[in-house]
Amino acid sequence: MNLSNLKPAEGSTKSRKRIGRGPGSGKGGTSTRGHKGAKSRSGYSRKIGFEGGQMPLQRRVPKFGFTNINRKEYKAINLDTIQALADKNVAEITLETLINAGLASKNSLVKILGNGKLTSKVSITAHAFSKTAKEAIEALEGTATTI
Repeated sequence: MNLSNLKPAEGSTKSRKRIGRGPGSGKGGTSTRGHKGAKSRSGYSRKIGFEGGQMPLQRRVPKFGFTNINRKEYKAINLDTIQALADKNVAEITLETLINAGLASKNSLVKILGNGKLTSKVSITAHAFSKTAKEAIEALEGTATTI
């Protein structure tokens, strides 16, 4: 055995189906596309969501509501998460502190919410505060600064 007489194992390779090469090939005439209809034509491509002429799902289902283009999407951080940071001896919590802790991304707007219990005096800087969160922070003589 040498490189000149190597060949693949028996049955491991198949020859390509050559369509449209005359009636003798057995794949001539309709070229395996069947008779007539859109799928037999050249250049046919089915549109996304096409259901054979039936009204497509995206047109049957009603549309309602609207999207407010002025909406501000805030990353919500609760007081119990702030308390967990305060337990790690972080007295002043800024946007950079939250980004480094993995609680917010650099482009996100941060809002502090009042869920959970705060037991430490902390100074927090964020884009927005809920009413209950601001009251809880200021009850412990901390500061809640809005950017």
